[in-house]
Amino acid sequence: MSVKMSELLDLCVDEGASDLHIRVGIAPSFRIHGDMKPLDTPPLTPDDAEVMVKSITSEENMERLRREGSVDFGLAFKDRARFRVSAFHERGNMGLVLRQIPSKLLTLEQIGLPPSIKDLLYKPRGLILVTGPTGSGKSTTLASMINIINEERLAHILTVEDPIEYYHVHKKCVVTQREVGVDVPHFAEALRRALRQDPDVILLGEMRDLETIAAAISAAETGHLVMGTLHTTGAAATVDRMVDAFPANQQEQIRTQLASSLQAVISQLLLPKKDGKGRVATFEIMIATPPVRALIRDNKTFQITTVMQTSAQQGMVTMDAHLMGLFQKGLISYEEVITSAQDPASIDKKLKAGGSGTSR
Repeated sequence: MSVKMSELLDLCVDEGASDLHIRVGIAPSFRIHGDMKPLDTPPLTPDDAEVMVKSITSEENMERLRREGSVDFGLAFKDRARFRVSAFHERGNMGLVLRQIPSKLLTLEQIGLPPSIKDLLYKPRGLILVTGPTGSGKSTTLASMINIINEERLAHILTVEDPIEYYHVHKKCVVTQREVGVDVPHFAEALRRALRQDPDVILLGEMRDLETIAAAISAAETGHLVMGTLHTTGAAATVDRMVDAFPANQQEQIRTQLASSLQAVISQLLLPKKDGKGRVATFEIMIATPPVRALIRDNKTFQITTVMQTSAQQGMVTMDAHLMGLFQKGLISYEEVITSAQDPASIDKKLKAGGSGTSR
């Protein structure tokens, strides 16, 4: 094997790659600004891949890999970076994907979020959801929000993650971080226990099943600020996804609970910049104002976008409006706007009418 794992991790940090892929039959490959770029080295053999996996995986996790076929864990690399690691079997061989976790926490301004979001972090209770597909920067946004609370409030923050991505030191807050599979068996169990651990703020790395969603809503109703992620795009789709997770006979009650406990949905995507130098985040922000709460309660989520379009003064923005803004600043291409838009025909019409049209 011509290249060591430590050299690859150094290169990953130096090149600013978001991910490193180790797979048999191809050279180690990096994802840089959204594109996959293999190293100019010989393809990896099954033995190469196995040596690389074993070099960064504990014996306990190797056992889980053999038993279950895959395992996820966090990895600290020297003092340079942390990685979220997924080790797995594929076609009888071992493989790895390592996602680099930025070591520096960004401000809301650096992420591209408006100052109005900061007000949400002082709410005594309620549910704040950050949504979007895998790799859209949800973890970074949540970590930055937790850091603001840690620096500015006197509170107890409890995070439940799989695995822990950002380590938070105690600042003004006491911070408890529990890792699923290490400190607690699963999210729902961690949430059940959480309510006896006197938290003010609860961060859930993922709300992946009905039990966890129900526990999160319940915690938000009983005087905790709960922050979590879902793999949805758009505010209305997020509300529908949460309600649809429940049996039909419970959905009306869940709508009522969500209408009172939801504080905001921040939906985000990461898009390549027009100049090819990195990526930029685009957002949809829904704040739970009385009109929004009424639409959730009355099962009229399809009208939420209309309310958002007229509520900019409350800090709301639709994904399509934010995309248009990025395009008009010259940050993203016309193709990216149309591909990512929720209503591409309407956006195309507006851009052409505005004269900025399809200048690509």
